Amino acid sequence: MTTRSKLPPTVYLLGLTIFSLVTAEFMVAGMMPALASAFSVSLAQVGNLIALYALGMALGGPPVTMLLLSRGISNQRALVGLLAVYVLAGALAAAAPTYTVLALARIVMGVSSAACIGLCMTLCAGLVSLQDRGRAISVVLAGLMLSPVAGVPATAWVEHHYGWRASAWLVVALASLCTVLVATRLPRAEAGDEPSLGSQWISLKNRSLWGAYVTSGLIIGATFAAFSYCTPILIEEVGVAPAQVAPLLALYGVANVLGNMVVGRIADRHTYAALGWGLALLVLALGGFALAGQVFWLNLACFLTVGLTGVALNPAMVARVMKAAEPGALVNTLHTSVITAGLALGSWAGGAVIDAGLGLRAPLWLGAGMALLGLLSLLRPWYHASPAAAAR
Repeated sequence: MTTRSKLPPTVYLLGLTIFSLVTAEFMVAGMMPALASAFSVSLAQVGNLIALYALGMALGGPPVTMLLLSRGISNQRALVGLLAVYVLAGALAAAAPTYTVLALARIVMGVSSAACIGLCMTLCAGLVSLQDRGRAISVVLAGLMLSPVAGVPATAWVEHHYGWRASAWLVVALASLCTVLVATRLPRAEAGDEPSLGSQWISLKNRSLWGAYVTSGLIIGATFAAFSYCTPILIEEVGVAPAQVAPLLALYGVANVLGNMVVGRIADRHTYAALGWGLALLVLALGGFALAGQVFWLNLACFLTVGLTGVALNPAMVARVMKAAEPGALVNTLHTSVITAGLALGSWAGGAVIDAGLGLRAPLWLGAGMALLGLLSLLRPWYHASPAAAAR
């Protein structure tokens, strides 16, 4: 009987690091009224703080990574440096005297966060054997899954009792701890040990890699086209009481974590099957959610099934990218940027179809369509990767 090798503690450290980064990204959602009151701005302007963070991630991560690679800085040193920048920007945000300062600080946090997540993926791949990559990636990405379940509610609780600045400083403290641990616990690498910028740039000239990027963007876009508007859908279309929304969102987060664990176990050996069947299930769940009407159990089942798939397919998405190209920092950071762009596109498009007068459930149909496109983008590589095709 074969036994699974034990993952090194540093894999869990990288997961904690991503947890701190993603919590800072979404914590604004749990303290919107407090921020609007503190800076005398509208809720829409507070919502822009999340969008600005995401914009920094989508546009700033790859150029920063390319700059670090061109300097020959090792991945471990680059991660420590970028986390230090992140901590400084987080401290500026926590102490921000005006909305403009807070917004600028959030942009810097987003830029450094995208590069940090890409580096965490790259360093994780180098810490474990090839056959353990999917499992290790799922542990690191569990930090992303746990953030909305534990991190955002915790910061909202702190804000309620001690104010929004206390929440911001708490995240800064956690990021500072991660910075120190990454600097002292991760294996040190000499400059030049990692693939050069030139070799990583060449790896981007790969149709399979860009195919993986497209599928990933469509998966996340489909998920957030629906999830961004799930609260009004649940309240106004399904008839859920406002007080019941938070527990349902918590259940959705638990489904994310469980799905991530399951997909992480099979991502290495069955990458395309995990993505293909996951996307098929996502199409059915979103379509079923759109057609469920007032049937509470069907709405709930479809909503939680979206949680079990969607974002939870991340380990398989990362595994596919790592199979398409050497998992260098630039490849992984660009993947993070594509995912962030998919999130922004899905959320925007979901709002656009509502504004067009197509109804609150229209984002669910939009998400189902994007998921179907993702499935179609996967069919050809899935077929060529099958044992039957390989035997011909």
